[in-house]
Amino acid sequence: MQNILDLAKYIKLVIFDVDGVLTDGNIIIGDNGEEYKAFHARDGHGIKLLQSTGVEIGIITARTSKVVEHHMSSLGIDYVYQGQKIKLPAFEKLFNLLNLTTKQCAYVGDDWVDLSIMNRVGLAIAVQNADALVKKQAHWITPSIGGKGAVREVCELIMEGQGTLQGQFERHL
Repeated sequence: MQNILDLAKYIKLVIFDVDGVLTDGNIIIGDNGEEYKAFHARDGHGIKLLQSTGVEIGIITARTSKVVEHHMSSLGIDYVYQGQKIKLPAFEKLFNLLNLTTKQCAYVGDDWVDLSIMNRVGLAIAVQNADALVKKQAHWITPSIGGKGAVREVCELIMEGQGTLQGQFERHL
């Protein structure tokens, strides 16, 4: 675990996939064609806590959904790339825009489409219910499944590695 915390201390940007990471992977489509997703409140709070420490948050997802746009806006996430069937160009654009090295980037994914980024970042994370081959490429696997607290665990891991977790916790006492 210390090795993972050592990798986490360099992170300035965490990028999350959506379906299967911020959600449990279920996609609900209503009669009118509108897409619905369920997000975990603690994941959102973890993102806000991490942002308050100065770590940037990005989203790169293969699908396009208004609910993702609305939810990410409510979390104050400025870097949202939807409709990215091939995710690597969006990743390269984002880390260049922020003038970061790949060592300063973390990525959280669950499926093969995420591997092109996971194999380039300083900290590659898979959620517990990720595809088995994706888990083999990850530096760390979350204890919880996507959409059920895994994102919060990632945020706390990064803060622990950077020495900001205790301070964030104490703000709530």
